[in-house]
Amino acid sequence: MTTTTTSEVISLRGITKAFPGVVANDDISLDIVSGQVHCLLGENGAGKSTLISILAGMQQPDSGTVSIGGQPVDISSPKVAVDLGIGVVHQHSTLVPAFTVLENLMLGDSGVMRDTKRATQRLGELAELLGVEIDPHALTSDLGLGQQQQVEIAKAMWKGSRLLVLDEPTSMLTPQAIEHLGESIARVKAQGLAVVLITHKLREAYAMGDCVTVLRGGRNVGHIGVDELASYSEEQAQDAILAAMFGDDLAAAGSDAVDLAGAGEAQRETAALDLSSRPVRLQLSGVTSRGPGHDVETEDVTLTVRAGEILGIAGIDGHGQQALSEVVAGQRPAASGTVVFDGEDITRTGVRSRQQLGVRYVTDDRLHEGTVGSMSVALNLVIKRIGQAPFWKSGRIQSKAVDIEADRLIAEYGIRTPSPATRAGTLSGGNIQKILLARELTGGAKLVVVNKPTYGLDLKTVHLVRELLIDFAADGGSVLLLSTDLDELIELSHRIEVISRGRLVGGVTNDGPGTAEKVGHYMTGAIEGTD
Repeated sequence: MTTTTTSEVISLRGITKAFPGVVANDDISLDIVSGQVHCLLGENGAGKSTLISILAGMQQPDSGTVSIGGQPVDISSPKVAVDLGIGVVHQHSTLVPAFTVLENLMLGDSGVMRDTKRATQRLGELAELLGVEIDPHALTSDLGLGQQQQVEIAKAMWKGSRLLVLDEPTSMLTPQAIEHLGESIARVKAQGLAVVLITHKLREAYAMGDCVTVLRGGRNVGHIGVDELASYSEEQAQDAILAAMFGDDLAAAGSDAVDLAGAGEAQRETAALDLSSRPVRLQLSGVTSRGPGHDVETEDVTLTVRAGEILGIAGIDGHGQQALSEVVAGQRPAASGTVVFDGEDITRTGVRSRQQLGVRYVTDDRLHEGTVGSMSVALNLVIKRIGQAPFWKSGRIQSKAVDIEADRLIAEYGIRTPSPATRAGTLSGGNIQKILLARELTGGAKLVVVNKPTYGLDLKTVHLVRELLIDFAADGGSVLLLSTDLDELIELSHRIEVISRGRLVGGVTNDGPGTAEKVGHYMTGAIEGTD
């Protein structure tokens, strides 16, 4: 078992890794010290994931070296990384939902695979170290997200660790779970382990980090050491980190950079907006769904969305969000209950008819379901208006009309593409998301259902997407916003409902700084009912 009892340094020197068309890591050097939390910040595409993949043995650097305690090591595979004591907790769960906690931890570990007693003892040791209670016989599918993450940490430390890497660990956690995670990280650090915390939220860096490294464009562009960070005020540290993250773009980003990086309170003034007199745009009454596969379905869901309102739906990913969004969009049938739009019962109305009424849907699977990657940007922008004038006439596509509309939307939504004829699949994720929003927010849209609209996007595109939704609602449109990012829900939503196992379990008006805590209580089951 690998343990760390004295100060030890994991050194990366000149790490370079290139893929076709992009240099992901460009001559990166940094030191990771035992007993410290090293925060790694940077926008999407900055090179964080590639660097961690190299430490985890999932990628091999084109050049550069990794040393542990001054001795060069060749991390040639994930198994070698584990044997060296490097454990990684990825952003998305790697647990098997149908297995118990103990079965997940024993999976693939030939050393204790048949020794349940020894495995249970090891889990007890790790639970004590983390300061948590973990039921070895609980199904992981029955655990809350915070509990699942504790199991993930235990899994990463199963064979002993000298380095624990946490990749965006708070992205889907409640405030209470974040607090518990912080306590566990402090206990791990006190035992002499090194921790790398990957985040884009400055507040987490202040609260949990001992030092900070900022990556931008694949390069190490800034580092704040232990003594320096300790001597900074929060404002000084914020300024230094933002300057490194945004460089020359900081002035243009302004306060948006602060909010998006999690340094400020990203909450709009929603309390002053009285929506009670606005007409009801969408009304779901007792809606229960039945669909393909094993997804969690909606169960007896009742909600309303008014004109000009953004209603947020919070909850652990996979608890019925997809079913809810597809029922409203008409892609999944309601087994019971009613769906009413602008006073009209559309429960049995199909997708196309709902689109013509003004119901639109932005899926979270933008690459496969949302767009056709092999088709042009122009055709993707009008694909849901097949057969409609002026883009089709007598069954034939009207290329000139399509190109005129595409040019307009490309300019209006800032879609960065070489031309309208470029295949959509060759664009970045942010520009593909702009295609979806340009298509769904125009042409008579009255209600847009958006599922995780900013997931995986860089900070600038996140800001643009959120502003588009805010502007749509300000113009009288309605938004049903499903997101696992609590900060996003608080920034955008007028009200927030919490979904768990397909049911709405409570809701709050977004009218003050205590909103996140209230939502967190509903998510953890600490309180029930609706305010």
